[in-house]
Amino acid sequence: MWQYPVPYEVIVIGAGHAGCEAAMASARMGARTLMLTMTLDTIGKMSCNPAVGGVAKGQMVREIDALGGEMGKVIDATGIQFRMLNATKGPAVWAPRAQADKVAYQYAMKHRLEKTPNLEVKQGTIEDLLVEGGKVVGVVTKEGIAYRSQTVVITSGTFLRGLLHIGTTHYSGGRAGDQPSVGLSSSLEQLGLKLGRLKTGTPPRINRRSIDYSLTEEQPGDPGIRFSYDETEMSRLPQVSCHITYTTPETKAIILANLHRSPMYSGKITGIGTRYCPSIEDKVVRFADKERHQLFLEPEGLTTEEVYVNGISSSLPFDVQMQMLHSIPALRNAEIMRPAYAIEYDYVVSGQMSHSLECRTVEGLFFAGQINGTSGYEEAAGQGLLAGINAACRVLNKPPLILKRSEAYIGVMIDDLVTKGLDEPYRMFTSRAEHRLLLRQDNADLRLRRYGYDLGLINREQMARVEKKEAVIAEETQRLEKIFKQLNGKGYSMMQLLCRSENTYASLLKEYPESLSDFGEETNFQIELTAKYAGYIDRQQGEIAKLSHVENILISENFDYAATLGLRNEAKQKLMKHQPRNLGQASRISGVSPADISVLMVALKSRGSCLNPPST
Repeated sequence: MWQYPVPYEVIVIGAGHAGCEAAMASARMGARTLMLTMTLDTIGKMSCNPAVGGVAKGQMVREIDALGGEMGKVIDATGIQFRMLNATKGPAVWAPRAQADKVAYQYAMKHRLEKTPNLEVKQGTIEDLLVEGGKVVGVVTKEGIAYRSQTVVITSGTFLRGLLHIGTTHYSGGRAGDQPSVGLSSSLEQLGLKLGRLKTGTPPRINRRSIDYSLTEEQPGDPGIRFSYDETEMSRLPQVSCHITYTTPETKAIILANLHRSPMYSGKITGIGTRYCPSIEDKVVRFADKERHQLFLEPEGLTTEEVYVNGISSSLPFDVQMQMLHSIPALRNAEIMRPAYAIEYDYVVSGQMSHSLECRTVEGLFFAGQINGTSGYEEAAGQGLLAGINAACRVLNKPPLILKRSEAYIGVMIDDLVTKGLDEPYRMFTSRAEHRLLLRQDNADLRLRRYGYDLGLINREQMARVEKKEAVIAEETQRLEKIFKQLNGKGYSMMQLLCRSENTYASLLKEYPESLSDFGEETNFQIELTAKYAGYIDRQQGEIAKLSHVENILISENFDYAATLGLRNEAKQKLMKHQPRNLGQASRISGVSPADISVLMVALKSRGSCLNPPST
């Protein structure tokens, strides 16, 4: 084994969506960073759906951008269709989504990594972690090279002892066409970490020329949608449509007749799959009354004929997949270019990391992405960004960035991962956020950009734009309260008129140009929402204030739960396992009851273990 002569401050293992954000964040904060990936040719690869965003996921991408991450900028530059989901509903659930040119996305992300100061990108397969005195000090690669570092961020995706399944055939791999990572799993187990098995899957890809689009419903994009708050003048790639089709009763019959050939139903797959993104086999079994299921035909790029058949993920044998597709009128002659498959992989069982995403038992070791039990590019990228930030904070002697549930979907996700045990891959939904009216996709910059600026990920010019927006919104909402208009003999303030469902800022700007100013679409919209939802927003902020006292009751690291009289044994075990930072986190741990929290609050006060809340 040869030791590389250059020491690093942060090493990032893996170059998926979590790894890319982690590496760029730590490097931009000033930490000397090394990214190690099994092959440089798959950096930022979209292994499954070539799309970014969606319900709750789109909100997280805008949060990543607000904090200084890259995913939003890259999808804006490489997207071939943009849509705003749930646009007919309330703004709390509006969500941007974009179809990507998957190769363009991959290479754009790779190029941004290569250009980042303080960051080196190298090819290498991790075989072992170097740990001394309970602290990670580097890694060893299969190539026989040891790299030293003060911190390590593992973003291994589905590669940890990955096992692919297509019918009765199964073989090792991190994804189709890539080798698995075996040594790293063994290294983690030797360090005493408990690993579990999860499962995910992907649908077949078919040739565009073999689709009868006359039998589908066209789904065009929406102009003007973007993810990034910056680079607003960026030119777009040519835009395309997606298309909708449906399975048939014949499809259902084919699947039911071949369930015994599915590794999920034959017992060959032991990993737990996601309930919210089920395979087509799961759909026909769980929703037995449904005779058809919606499918989306989504192009994978401008320079390929591959089409992603969203909604028909499967692990059935290849011949059954062909029968399924050919039972759908628009796909009677479909040519499968890549078959669907399922993949099982190792993950770190929840309860073994803190809210900073640092391992509780190995100092300086951080986890992000599917290794934490999540699914989805956006969930991975959000964790990667925070893990990279906090790894850099550790080496720069700064406090970690811990986002509250009331501040960001990313904060909700990480709190859920730390305090709640997983029994399936975690996927973000708006319903997981108690304060989703405050966590909208349109105000992520107002919520989070200050954090990015303080960390050095957002520059002065970017921050100045947010400060200007904040000032305009505050000044205008006060001014419009004092400007009245007569309607049907009654006087109404401009804010009252904005509250009416039939009015928008744009419509009132046209009607009363002497009273309103055009501050740009984003700022105009914020003023409108401030008027329309003031009561609801005030109510949620009041709820947050009421609950904040338990979040501010901190628990010291050496608090002795075992010696606390009145705590149930289950609560003691869960609290000792998760080591919550405050009483609010303790209250969200599965198995800890309100009565346990009352006992714990009394014990904390009597022992003087409550600490003052941190200033950050």
